Amino acid sequence: MSSDFIDFANNYLADLKRTIDELPMSGLQSLYSMVVSAAENGSTVHLIGNGGSAATPSHSAGDWSKEIGLKTISHSDNTSSFTAWANDEGYSQVFVGQLSTFASKGDLVIAYSGSGNSENIINGINYAKSIGCDTVGITGNYNGAGGGELAKIADMSIIVPTTSMERIEDIQLVINHIIKEAVKSEREQ
Repeated sequence: MSSDFIDFANNYLADLKRTIDELPMSGLQSLYSMVVSAAENGSTVHLIGNGGSAATPSHSAGDWSKEIGLKTISHSDNTSSFTAWANDEGYSQVFVGQLSTFASKGDLVIAYSGSGNSENIINGINYAKSIGCDTVGITGNYNGAGGGELAKIADMSIIVPTTSMERIEDIQLVINHIIKEAVKSEREQ
């Protein structure tokens, strides 16, 4: 039994290491530049996601606002607003509703979706683009879908190079920590 677990854990970690090694660094550089630009312009960063891909925006909104002083909102965190929009307009509109209240032209909207095909994420990105926000998709190659619709419609996308939802979600948080730490490092110089 324990050797089966060890084999499983080693395989998980091997795939995670491979995924990290194959991350598209040009995409991370672009995201970093967009976050720095948002900070310099006094823009707000809006983070949207579902399920495990909602946990990263929540975590990162706290980190980015506290540690780098960036106005950051996770639109998965306001339960009353989220459920009001879901109840009154439908789950597909939860991010459109919140962005219509909080987002402004020139803000940055970052969407997290393992598959890249969640309707509420797609609707949120399309709305953000329609009002002049910059948009980013952080997605994966879940089920071999190449980042899904999100990768096609966002201004810039990072497609995590794995078909595993778990590794995609692992790397979404790693990406956000890299960006935060890079901004902090740049400011300390």
